[in-house]
Amino acid sequence: LRRRLEASIVAPTASQHPQSNLTRRKSTPASASSPTPAPGPTRIVYRHSVGHSSDFDSEVPFWQKTWFVVLLLVMAVSFFALAIFLLLTLDSDYAAAPVAAASEGVQARNSLLNFIFAVDFLNICDCINIEVMLFDKFGITYGSVIKLMHERTKYRLHSHDVPYGSGSGQQSVTGFPNVDDANSYWIVRSTKDSLAKQGDTIKGGTVIRLQHMRTRKWLHSHLHASPISSNLEVSCFGSDGESDTGDYWRLEIEGNGKTWRQDQRVRLHHVDTGGYLHSHDKKYTRIAGGQQEVCGVREKRADNVWLAAEGVYLPTAEGKK
Repeated sequence: LRRRLEASIVAPTASQHPQSNLTRRKSTPASASSPTPAPGPTRIVYRHSVGHSSDFDSEVPFWQKTWFVVLLLVMAVSFFALAIFLLLTLDSDYAAAPVAAASEGVQARNSLLNFIFAVDFLNICDCINIEVMLFDKFGITYGSVIKLMHERTKYRLHSHDVPYGSGSGQQSVTGFPNVDDANSYWIVRSTKDSLAKQGDTIKGGTVIRLQHMRTRKWLHSHLHASPISSNLEVSCFGSDGESDTGDYWRLEIEGNGKTWRQDQRVRLHHVDTGGYLHSHDKKYTRIAGGQQEVCGVREKRADNVWLAAEGVYLPTAEGKK
């Protein structure tokens, strides 16, 4: 009985195992018969590129990186801005510091401008067959281009396209220490109602006008106070077609001479205000640093005397006939 019971228990178990084994055999061929998809190369490349992106960036040369390109761009813009600033600064004929501290480069530039101006003027004269005489003791005639030198300080009468910060606010006039400056040239002109012609000599007592060569404005004076000494202000005003009696100066020759010559000491007496063209040792400290004040003074003084210095002197009309 015991053996029969054991056999009855073992028989179903044994009958189940072959079925389960059969099932496994069927499933195994089925799984083996189904093809396994091969891994795609795209996935491998993708994983490789993502995994090594930092290594790839580190291998790029620094001059090809964004931060270096931006740095170069900023430097280029900075240098361009600096060049513009220097160009605008050096274009002015005065310095913020005293003239004694001016750089040799600025002086060389002024010399070059002065030379170019002189050459251009001489070329024009050659084209119209006018004889010119430079840097010698000759008579001053209408149309001559001269520099007026203050006898005591040796500064040249000077102007530039910079207005006064007080008074009339017109274009300022100063005394300039350097000889080689193109802003110190003045054209000797007659008055509007005069019959004088270019090349005519100028006698003592004649009323004349002086036109600034570069800005085309007239040497002018009025009752406004000068910036430093509070004397009569001297400025530049008007244009080629705009002039009034404030531009009229009476020539007074010192000594026995009757006509204005380069070696003669002269005074310029303003017709409207009665002031003499005057300068002194008082200098500007800002804007036109190192340049002397030019003003009008009603009394005759030693600082009223001027001399014709460098320039282009046209021959007299009598000499051309």
